[in-house]
Amino acid sequence: MFGRSSTMTESPPIAVKIVISGGFGVGKTTFVSAVSEIEPLVTEAEMTEKSVGVDDTSAVSNKTTTTVALDFGRITLDDALLLYLFGTPGQDRFAFLWDDLVDGALGAIVLVDTRRIEDCFPAIDYFEEHDIPFIIGINAFDGARHYGLTEIREALGVAERLPLVECDARQRESVKSVLVALTERVLTRRLGSEPAEATW
Repeated sequence: MFGRSSTMTESPPIAVKIVISGGFGVGKTTFVSAVSEIEPLVTEAEMTEKSVGVDDTSAVSNKTTTTVALDFGRITLDDALLLYLFGTPGQDRFAFLWDDLVDGALGAIVLVDTRRIEDCFPAIDYFEEHDIPFIIGINAFDGARHYGLTEIREALGVAERLPLVECDARQRESVKSVLVALTERVLTRRLGSEPAEATW
């Protein structure tokens, strides 16, 4: 007798949490800002003299602020799926925030600056230890020497099956391609065709 209204059949969109991580000054805030459909929430603070000798700014000499809590952005993929992006702080002294930021995350992206490749090791270790699917985004920096993915993989010491994706954190389409690669990795893990994290 009564037709079912479309509002009764519509389900709320599924919210998915993605973490963007990596070392200090690697481009996490830029990455989130480039793709977020809302004004991103950033907790950037001016760098002070207390960071001298602690934060290595030699490769990012024009950097005057740093993330002290998190970056947050949102992308609506379609009516059924929302991506929430959480950027972690890069310095070790803010590591106590990581467990809360990563809790419930579907997957993670570790950004790498090839001029300071060792800075990403703590993030890689963290996601491996917590068995969280992740991929590595090789962020392009003006003036930085270009390395092949094979060279970078060897420097990182990660397995062939761990995706490495070149990107430019300033470019929306480039950022989207990294998010797509992560989604594919998560689906592969969920479908059971790839074992748990063991990339080293």
